[in-house]
Amino acid sequence: MTRKLKSQQRDDFRTEPLGKRHDRAAFSSGIEALDKYLKTQASQDVSKHVAACFVLTPDGETIAGFYTLSQYSVDAGALPDQITEKFPKYPELPATLLGRLALSDRFKGQRLGEFLLMDALYRSLLQSEKIASAAVIVDAKNEKVQTACFC
Repeated sequence: MTRKLKSQQRDDFRTEPLGKRHDRAAFSSGIEALDKYLKTQASQDVSKHVAACFVLTPDGETIAGFYTLSQYSVDAGALPDQITEKFPKYPELPATLLGRLALSDRFKGQRLGEFLLMDALYRSLLQSEKIASAAVIVDAKNEKVQTACFC
């Protein structure tokens, strides 16, 4: 079954896989761990197939924001019965991990964080038709990130 969903779209930005032409050095979200990840680790994770990194860009070079997706599994025993009763009795369930999401300080106030989140969820849904995934897990790195408004 193929879903007929329309991707979130903006004429002034596009989401694409992280590439060499993207200016990682200029990116600053104000969250050091996320900035450092993009600048020093993201390309390695992509090349080693540990994570897929997608960037939001207005021009193909500037990074307005980014997020990462990876395969993941969830301990079924740690979930409420009302959720697990819908699945086979496996010890783990397949999921997609939204491991990182950050928005450049330069672009805050334009609802681009919301756009990035929706793009990540949409991409996860489409991939779940090819590679099983029962959920999207969000890994907030700290309380500041967990409660930050990315809009």
